[in-house]
Amino acid sequence: MLPLSKDRKPYQLLHTLPNMSSSKTFMTSSLYVLTFAFLLQTVFGADPLFHFCSSSENFTTNSPYKTNLNKLLGDLYFKAPPTGFGVGSVGQYQYKANGLALCRGDVSNTDCKSCVTEAGSEIRKRCPYNKGAIIWYDYCLLKYSNANFFGKIDNQNRFYMWNLNKVSDPESFNQKTKKLLSQLSEKAYVTPKLYATGESELGDFKKLYGLVQCTRDLSSTDCKKCLDSAISELPSCCDGKEGGRVVSGSCNFRYEIYPFVNA
Repeated sequence: MLPLSKDRKPYQLLHTLPNMSSSKTFMTSSLYVLTFAFLLQTVFGADPLFHFCSSSENFTTNSPYKTNLNKLLGDLYFKAPPTGFGVGSVGQYQYKANGLALCRGDVSNTDCKSCVTEAGSEIRKRCPYNKGAIIWYDYCLLKYSNANFFGKIDNQNRFYMWNLNKVSDPESFNQKTKKLLSQLSEKAYVTPKLYATGESELGDFKKLYGLVQCTRDLSSTDCKKCLDSAISELPSCCDGKEGGRVVSGSCNFRYEIYPFVNA
């Protein structure tokens, strides 16, 4: 079991509800707000950050797709931990299952394996007959579909999270947040892991901490596009909030006023 996270902060969630199909994966059909606060945790066995199930493509209990999907999830369990990323396909034609698993760049092999295992088990419970699904934990992302989504920016399948606490000087804080995340985006897209973390001074002995990451099926150019698009949503997501995230199926950022990555 992973250690309890230090970041037990009240958060709020805004998300899009996708209508997935075999031709257009994870397309948005509506937008709404969940008006509840929850405590962010990274203990496996607890709820994931969020998940989506395909609403239009299903398979039956005895379908070859189920067999291929089970094998795919097993493959990702072995592929992802050594490098923090795994991608693969199993089957042919309408029974082909495509998937990827991404672990946060600072996560150990052991914790990566634990997260991918939990994600595979939990998403099958939540989306038992859906050909496409995606689930996010604090430490990993797992995504699969009967459509080939590799190398394509998934900007539609996303959600926001923000801390309910507000800073005293929103304008200055927002500028510093955007500057830090933009600097990290410039750094991440030219690294093999498409991942970067960093910090900046806020004054009064306080610091701002940030993280950006892309799935490694994207090209470096598309990673930059994905991150820049996410960062452009800061005003909508997290205006003047002490912490926040924009998370999609291809990239994400997070910032906080406390350290949240592993040393």
